[in-house]
Amino acid sequence: MSYPLPPLRLLTVFAAVVRSGSVQAAAAELNVTQPAVSQAVRQLEEHLGQPLLDRGRRPARPTEAGETLAHAIRDGLGRIAQALEGLRAAQTGHDGTVTVACSVGVATYWLMPQLSAFYRAHPTMLVNVMTTPTGAPALSEGVDLAIRYGHGRWTDGIVHPLFGEVVEPVCTPALRARLGGVASPDGVSLLHVRSDEASWLSWAAYLRATGQPPVRREGQAFTNYVQATQAALEGHGMMLGWRSITGALRAEGRLVAAGLPALAVPDGFYLVARSKRRGRGSEVFADWLMNHGLRPG
Repeated sequence: MSYPLPPLRLLTVFAAVVRSGSVQAAAAELNVTQPAVSQAVRQLEEHLGQPLLDRGRRPARPTEAGETLAHAIRDGLGRIAQALEGLRAAQTGHDGTVTVACSVGVATYWLMPQLSAFYRAHPTMLVNVMTTPTGAPALSEGVDLAIRYGHGRWTDGIVHPLFGEVVEPVCTPALRARLGGVASPDGVSLLHVRSDEASWLSWAAYLRATGQPPVRREGQAFTNYVQATQAALEGHGMMLGWRSITGALRAEGRLVAAGLPALAVPDGFYLVARSKRRGRGSEVFADWLMNHGLRPG
């Protein structure tokens, strides 16, 4: 069942309150009165049927529901802004601009760290990165390339293999030292990433594939891999480390193997390019990724 969305104005006002830290600061940022901001937040709360601000604190702070909604608004508005920027770039036909879509984890830990090397080789190029919560972003309007994880048998573009993937549980060095030896799944909180994609490896699937008994501990769940990685870095538990994403963190010593088996998964990462309307920017960046982009060690 789908529910009607509240007016966009209410969402942007609430996001401003959370971002700025108070109703007063949000009013100044939006150039409106404080009562107007307070009224917008109350209208949004009435629409949802639950409080979004804890008004027993000064300044009022977001409730758990408020934090969840604020995060969703930031993600949603950010994706809209990226899509608009991609559409503008496509409209201008700038041959030195390319828009690539990938999951937020791949963007943060694999793609973005490599862009400096690409810009050194191609200083006149511009790469727009559009992040998605999923591992197989679509080649939507304004997107030239997509970095996808999966089976590679897509038909909506030209598919090029990038690299295979290995998954191995990881945690902080301090957590492993505290646990002593192997960080057993039964003895530590597991960090989960919830995904609707069949290709995504869950803890339950990993334990089955490596011949280990299931565990009953729930652990923490996150909506994307960056959140789970941050929780692991803060020592909150053990996560499934995808080499393409956590490989650099292991090389830096910030995360270590937990002592459990590494698992080579059947799916891999692919670069998918539009079959038509491919400009020079798209071709140059695709060639660079396939021939010069770093492969997870």
